[in-house]
Amino acid sequence: MAIARMGWDELRQSVAGCNACALCQGRKQAVLGVGDASADWLFVGEGPGAEEDARGEPFVGPAGKLLDAMLAAIDLRRGEDVYIANAVKCRPPNNRTPEVAEISACAPYLKRQIALLQPRLIVLLGRAAAHAVLGNVGPLGALRGKPFEYPASECNGRRIPVVVTYHPAYLLRTLPDKAKAWEDLCRARALMRMEKASAAESPVGPAGPLAP
Repeated sequence: MAIARMGWDELRQSVAGCNACALCQGRKQAVLGVGDASADWLFVGEGPGAEEDARGEPFVGPAGKLLDAMLAAIDLRRGEDVYIANAVKCRPPNNRTPEVAEISACAPYLKRQIALLQPRLIVLLGRAAAHAVLGNVGPLGALRGKPFEYPASECNGRRIPVVVTYHPAYLLRTLPDKAKAWEDLCRARALMRMEKASAAESPVGPAGPLAP
């Protein structure tokens, strides 16, 4: 079955057996994602680390604890209206940043996750996540604060606002940039409020593209 037509169960099975790039050779298990399958919020990281590879869930190490704190700061909780995925589903060696070819190999899976989720907002955590969703559009520092959208043609005609910020693992190494990440999260929260307000005012019925 083509990835573009898969449901969640088929997608999970396909990712578990994927050998589209060399990352599959060193994994313990592939990590599809975790969270609410009807979430308004989608957070996309870079790739699984050692703990994620062992447990099969993204963001469970120190960076995961920081992500949970970031979510809590804007009144969110993992698994409650939040879905967390990665640009690549298998751990890169030594937790390095995924390479362009690896991101490309995994892109159909992330694209299908977005199509199934139909989130109201996407938050990209780190350069690899930005590359996976937006393409090679420049260094991460230059992407912060800029308006981006996930193409409506890829999500049943709905445009999805995209916010780019730093990866939690980077923030653990670069504490001064936590203030910048907080600015990004506040912007994301404001965008979400606008999206929900617009949906509530829309004349489109429950079956329409803005249905919750």
